[in-house]
Amino acid sequence: MVVKKADVLLVGGGVMSATLGVMLSQLDPSLKIIMVERLDHVAHESTHGWNNAGTGHAGNCELNYTPQNTDRSVDIERALEINASFEVTLQLWSYLVENKLLPTPSKFINPIPHLSFVWGDENVDFLHKRYEKMSAHHLFKGMEFSRDPETLKQWMPLAMGARDSTQSIAATRVKHGSDVDFGSLTRHMVDNLHSHPNFELMLSSTVKKIKKKEDRSWSVRVKNRHTKECSKISADFVFLGAGGGALPLLQKSKIPERKGYGGFPVSGQWLVCSKPEIVKQHGSKVYGKAAIGAPPMSVPHLDTRIIDGKPALLFGPFAGFTTKFLKEGSKWDLFGSVKGNNLAPMMSVGANNMDLTRYLIGEVFQTQEERVAALRNFFPEAKEEDWKLAHAGQRVQIIKKDENGKGKLEFGTELVASGDGTLAALLGASPGASTAVQAMIDVIERCFKDKIEKPEWEQKMKLMIPSYGKSLIDDVELLASIRQRTLTTLGLNAQD
Repeated sequence: MVVKKADVLLVGGGVMSATLGVMLSQLDPSLKIIMVERLDHVAHESTHGWNNAGTGHAGNCELNYTPQNTDRSVDIERALEINASFEVTLQLWSYLVENKLLPTPSKFINPIPHLSFVWGDENVDFLHKRYEKMSAHHLFKGMEFSRDPETLKQWMPLAMGARDSTQSIAATRVKHGSDVDFGSLTRHMVDNLHSHPNFELMLSSTVKKIKKKEDRSWSVRVKNRHTKECSKISADFVFLGAGGGALPLLQKSKIPERKGYGGFPVSGQWLVCSKPEIVKQHGSKVYGKAAIGAPPMSVPHLDTRIIDGKPALLFGPFAGFTTKFLKEGSKWDLFGSVKGNNLAPMMSVGANNMDLTRYLIGEVFQTQEERVAALRNFFPEAKEEDWKLAHAGQRVQIIKKDENGKGKLEFGTELVASGDGTLAALLGASPGASTAVQAMIDVIERCFKDKIEKPEWEQKMKLMIPSYGKSLIDDVELLASIRQRTLTTLGLNAQD
């Protein structure tokens, strides 16, 4: 058995592990970092371009982040939090581009306006209230609102073609939105890590066992899926950033903090159009309202994507149910995750989320004709033969105990760390990748507390992320200066 030693072990070759690896290697180049990935390539599960929404989730257009209260007012707190987090992510990418640690930004991020689009008097009223509240805040300065059909034709030509002229419609637009190919981004970050002598990538390698040692380090047994060779890695810190696979790995660790956590897997599908004559007519991301009972990842949108340098249109996603936690996982994943400490929360969630269950069953049995009918709400002239069905990635929503000891379903991401900070796992889904940098700052602050408090690390963190330690939600001038730099560096300046 091969024996290896690491300061940091990253489990999973997606955007979360790559982001943490890059940040730690900048904070301390002497750290020995090993990344373990079960597939033959990095960024081929949830991070892959075809497996995620790629919006650069910034709260600009996702209506599920701005719920309407019982008094019909609109709550924008979640949108503010997500927007500020994405601004943090843009700062790190800008630093990496400026220092030649990432390639030309167009290799992984491109300017694409973000639109919210609704129809019906009640929804139009909601969108206008949302616009008034959001545009008044500096984070969403410049957001536009229109009910005018001619203006909307300029914003989203495909969506307005052959539309009923009597229909009540409205849209908002943020011109400095973006499309992100997180797969390409992650591969470039891992390439950068490869240039460091203290980094090692182990592909086709599955974690079989995680055990805490008496000296507080971790012994991790890894098996190569092809050669069957086993390795034992002794690591001072372990990060479980394996997407849907993080929960089973967290359970293997046996840390007390794992108790009560479960997972609810949701699959997805897209309608994809690659015809150039259609694709070139739509240069934006147009988000609508989710169906009642739908999970947040199922908010419908007609979406311009640039994946591996090739433009396409995606519509969806259409949710489905599977017992797999990963796209290339096992049908036994869900059943294997059920333990004595999470059985009650998982049963409680199942009993109290029948709307979601019914919604997923309906989605599973949809026909191609029904999917295209949904598409025609966004593209009235869509033809069935122009669109093909493609499978998206797996998402595992968090199930955890509530204050009453029962279960609740969480839509978002959550960091679970051991009390001594030697192991951390990131659970959950959307907004996920777009807030990776803020999530990894949380990991560093919780698990490298003694180091981040030292001047050397703090100064380096502020060099990578100038807003570190400050609030972009509260500081108008800071946000203005930060955004001017990032939009310029990453080529995202809005153009009519």
